[in-house]
Amino acid sequence: MKPLQDILVIDLSQYLSGPCCTLKLADLGARVIKIERPNTGDSCRSMYVSNLNMNGESSIFRAINRNKESFCADLKNYSDKKKILKLITKADVLVHNFRPGVIKRLGLDYDAVKVLNPSIIYGEISGYGKEGPWKKKPGQDLLVQALSGVTMLSGNANKGPVPLGLAMADMLSGGHLAQGILAGLVQKGKSGKGCKVSVNMLESMLDLQFETVTTYYHDGGQPTQRTESNNAHAYLGAPYGIYQTADGYLALAMGAIPQLGELLQCFDLLVYQEVSSWYDQRDKIKQTLADHLKTETTEHWLSILEPADIWCADVMDWERLFEHDGFKVLQMLQTVKMSDGYKYQTTRCPIKIDGRLLTSEKGSPALGEDTDKIEDEFL
Repeated sequence: MKPLQDILVIDLSQYLSGPCCTLKLADLGARVIKIERPNTGDSCRSMYVSNLNMNGESSIFRAINRNKESFCADLKNYSDKKKILKLITKADVLVHNFRPGVIKRLGLDYDAVKVLNPSIIYGEISGYGKEGPWKKKPGQDLLVQALSGVTMLSGNANKGPVPLGLAMADMLSGGHLAQGILAGLVQKGKSGKGCKVSVNMLESMLDLQFETVTTYYHDGGQPTQRTESNNAHAYLGAPYGIYQTADGYLALAMGAIPQLGELLQCFDLLVYQEVSSWYDQRDKIKQTLADHLKTETTEHWLSILEPADIWCADVMDWERLFEHDGFKVLQMLQTVKMSDGYKYQTTRCPIKIDGRLLTSEKGSPALGEDTDKIEDEFL
């Protein structure tokens, strides 16, 4: 039995942030009924990140909507809306990610829903919240990253802003909403009362930067300075970064520069005895390291640094990672199957409960495939 078994979630969300939240709830055992527009469904069904077509729809939709059911309803149609309202009376959780104002026009805002179901946990995600000059801006991941300051932390100083190579704002805000909903369910278990949980993507990205934002406000408000080369953290001193070797790349985390100089026989580093110099002179130190590390292979450097307990790692692409025993032992991939028999590999929930992996064989639903069953059961 999974922790959220018998918890019913009505999912009005689409694209990534809301469905990311409900995927996490589904993996923990909740029953997630995804409400989709007739004929077209969730817009994510046709939102492709590549030219890969998986059983007629996008890989994003397949990955983020596995383990869910699909119910077709037009929220602007009176008859369909009555069905959704009846489902809501039986639900434990409702999730949406409409822009501020849209959900109210649909008559499904929290004040309306809690009249129907006072104990419901009502979760919502927006791009920027309901106040301020950005509240009506589209909550799209790259745009949120651009406004959040995070793109000025990655990449080298002379390369301009660099976005993260993932839909980080969507996934973080989805995770935060799931966290808040779980807290709401705990409160409901104690008091019987429901609540409204609100998350926005910008605040999730600001929370991601809690270390650097705190540093900024207690460092005299000095401008954030990335290193000229091998940048991996805008604030940490040398050697923190990724370096090219003779046959690949090597990641170096925190470490004493003179010790590295001895181990690597890079004696130009021995002059940096003071810890303060690892910050003040980090561009020079990194350039010295970068030039030296190109002279030997990654494996050569690892064979020296790892026995000395220096924090370092090979830098892998997916091809190498997926063939490595360090990945295989995690069992992070699972095969799921759609109702028509189509199978695909995807990741599993990373959480273990009492050492047990939380897996499910259910793939993403075809549009409206569960409508009749749900109507028979609930309506």
